[in-house]
Amino acid sequence: MHIDEYLRHDAIGLADLVKAKEVTAGELLDVAMNQADAVNPRLNAVVRRMNGQARERVTGPLDGPFAGVPFLIKDLGQDYRGVPTSGGSRPLADVPATAHSTVVQRWLDAGLVIFGKTNTPEFGAKGITEPDLFGPTKNPWDESRTPGGSSGGSAAVVAAGVVPVAGASDGGGSIRIPAACCGLVGLKPGRGLVPMGPSLGEAMHGAATNGVISRSVRDSAAMLDVLAGGEPSGPYLPEVPGESFLSQVGEDPGRLRIGICTASSINSRPHPEATAAVEAAGRTLTDLGHHVELLDQQPVNDLVLARDFLATWFVVLAWQVDDVKRRTGCRDRDFELDTQIMAALGRAHTSVDYVDTVMRRHDHVRRLSAYFDSYDLLVTPTLADLPPHIGGLDTPRIAHLAAGGLLKTRTAGLLRHSGLVESMIDNNLNWIPYTQLANLTGRPALSLPLHRTPEGMPMGVQFVAQLGGESMLLRLAGQLEQAVPWEGHVPDIRSRTSVA
Repeated sequence: MHIDEYLRHDAIGLADLVKAKEVTAGELLDVAMNQADAVNPRLNAVVRRMNGQARERVTGPLDGPFAGVPFLIKDLGQDYRGVPTSGGSRPLADVPATAHSTVVQRWLDAGLVIFGKTNTPEFGAKGITEPDLFGPTKNPWDESRTPGGSSGGSAAVVAAGVVPVAGASDGGGSIRIPAACCGLVGLKPGRGLVPMGPSLGEAMHGAATNGVISRSVRDSAAMLDVLAGGEPSGPYLPEVPGESFLSQVGEDPGRLRIGICTASSINSRPHPEATAAVEAAGRTLTDLGHHVELLDQQPVNDLVLARDFLATWFVVLAWQVDDVKRRTGCRDRDFELDTQIMAALGRAHTSVDYVDTVMRRHDHVRRLSAYFDSYDLLVTPTLADLPPHIGGLDTPRIAHLAAGGLLKTRTAGLLRHSGLVESMIDNNLNWIPYTQLANLTGRPALSLPLHRTPEGMPMGVQFVAQLGGESMLLRLAGQLEQAVPWEGHVPDIRSRTSVA
């Protein structure tokens, strides 16, 4: 199979070719590996190859809805037995996983052929993918810009045509942000629908979840069919619809009540292209017969929510750092300085402070639930700005020096009162203020590639639904995919590389 033919198919299409014996799993793997060889030196998206495991896998029988389809998993929380899961962190770079994660086992059971792991920031703690361990991943649409994070490596390989769909996860937007940056479909399932085990019952009190980034709505739906459902070690028994998620793609969503909002207390002046993306989506939704209203404010105060989100993130990161130190014997200096700073901010919270932050989630949930009494969906930009340039969000050197001094003198708790949190909200969440809402409230959310700038950069539009709204999101996404097709939008990276 030639790369041009490979790129014409999504994962379901490739699986159909294997099933019809028009191509073998080994031939698909050859194409995917060749494409990875061609584009990865430029993008730095695949950080660990698993060629041996993949070659052995295609020699045997494969079964399942995605039998024979090449696949890549994220190097964070998606363990493959015998292979390190570094999480973008040096202390874990050579520590092999002792068992498959539940989602990895489900992907294997679905017949996927995993041949590598994708880049992520250290512990997934940023909306960009620039770990010190592996270096930055670049956006296939503009290699000077980030593909987003933390699933930036996965988004880059899907956009560049290495695989049609890849493993991802989302604790604050980490599926939707890179999907928006790279012109892809990114569905964050609702809380508890997809397992995090067996090592974890849930992550970040359920704010984080596993999923995928894909090029087609039907691939995202079929992958949710593969992943959804509880496990014996899980904290919940999630309700899974009687009909498959894939069956919802192409079904009429009905006339939906949709509120559209670009306002943000974090970023009062979103980029004109972010506004244009949502305005164009609003016109399309109206043309499709939906009831659309423009909102002058979000249903939840996003600045208060951002503070609560970061507090949770910092405390959980502090625990992760300490856990890795216990398991590996490493020291604080073995982690990135930004990670040390965030962990120190986490340790500066008292237990009562932290519980207060977690309990305030219920206020956010009640306000969003009240919104859904009147509306079926909330629509916002996925990004408030264009994807930043590589290195554009580096912590300033003077801030690093000051923080480093506090860390050395064990007075890092002062960081909490230094204005650094407000600075991090302004610098790091300013371009992505819309995504954390769905995580803290546990609601499903979806980014669709409905807009492009005059220069060709993708800009996503986010759809947030109420609990159990995954099927509704997929029905509407299928309708929009027909109305504003994005199939065939592939970055011209092949003209910048030598592809066989």
